[in-house]
Amino acid sequence: MMGNGVQQNSLAVSKLLPGSVIGVLGGGQLGRMIALEGIRLGYSFVTLDPTPNSPLGQIAEQLTAGYDDVEAARQLAAKADVITYEFENVDAGVAKLLEEQSYVPQGSKLLYTTQHRLREKAAIEAAGVPVAPYREITSLADLQSAATELGLPCVLKTAMGGYDGKGQAVLRSEDELEPAYKELAASNTELVLEKFVKFACEISVIAARTPSGIVKSFPPAENVHVNNILHLSIVPARVSNEVQRKACQLAERVAEGLGAVGLLAVEMFVTEDGELYVNELAPRPHNSGHYTMEACSTSQFEQHVRAICDLPLGDTTLLSPVVMVNVLGQHLAEAVRSFANEDELAESLGVVPKLHLYGKHEAKHNRKMGHINLLCGDVEAALEWVEKMNIWRQD
Repeated sequence: MMGNGVQQNSLAVSKLLPGSVIGVLGGGQLGRMIALEGIRLGYSFVTLDPTPNSPLGQIAEQLTAGYDDVEAARQLAAKADVITYEFENVDAGVAKLLEEQSYVPQGSKLLYTTQHRLREKAAIEAAGVPVAPYREITSLADLQSAATELGLPCVLKTAMGGYDGKGQAVLRSEDELEPAYKELAASNTELVLEKFVKFACEISVIAARTPSGIVKSFPPAENVHVNNILHLSIVPARVSNEVQRKACQLAERVAEGLGAVGLLAVEMFVTEDGELYVNELAPRPHNSGHYTMEACSTSQFEQHVRAICDLPLGDTTLLSPVVMVNVLGQHLAEAVRSFANEDELAESLGVVPKLHLYGKHEAKHNRKMGHINLLCGDVEAALEWVEKMNIWRQD
């Protein structure tokens, strides 16, 4: 392998020092933010992405090709000392090829598990961590009997694919079962039915694990979704210290159980009585961890670089309360306008807004274009700023 001249394989535990080349499958905003932190530390980056001049490609070398392009994958392997991915829907065959020809500390097994909801749930349960009751669905008859067994409401999801609410349907009555089954089964993927957990709030924990097995987690974020897209992450989460402590323990247990390397985002439901159920995993930096960029001693992106390079993990102490708010396509113009003018409201509330834009070329409705981290003395002040600004009005 070429890259920085370091011969590696995916079974090796190797410390990769600054000066090494990090290859990234995917050139989106997560890859861009990984690279911004990695470049600061002295690493170089190369990405494989089908979109010319991708957000990461704007600041790093880019191989413009499809994720299933074997030749392009071989080029990436030749250029990089270590390879990571910025989203989980990577072609598993390409990931396996890269694992054979390069050093992919996250491995293809973790991708194989987290790309499929049934495999993911089984792995979480195997780690001794609770998930909401669920059933595999292979026919309409399966769905009807499972809905009776679990009780409505339930959520029917495709086992693979789907994000930001796509590939799923909430079922509240028996007459919704057949149309939902026909719509989702048309995607030719397996289905899973999940019992609808009556939750007080949703939280997530970003855990990091090195190839050497060292694990650290960030403080839990309380997440608020609008139209199935993350709107706000609130830190500290407005749950008890005991729930926060338990959430970190569960996330770290899942990371260890799956043998994760790099970051693992663990999303959970919190019930009224403080019980926790893991809902979903993402083996990469996560939208709900963006708050770490200014509010923690180490950002999730620096931590990911440290983890995959087997460097000591950074301190995850929260330095300031913070609220992260997403900037979607319909919010972009007003968010930029607000940033470019004096913000008397923020000053009066003691809120410090930090704008991050992703370098995407087209501002589409509901497309994530950036985010704002609101550093504050009290999260309620930051939430008041979000409410009073005329940016996130419902449309």
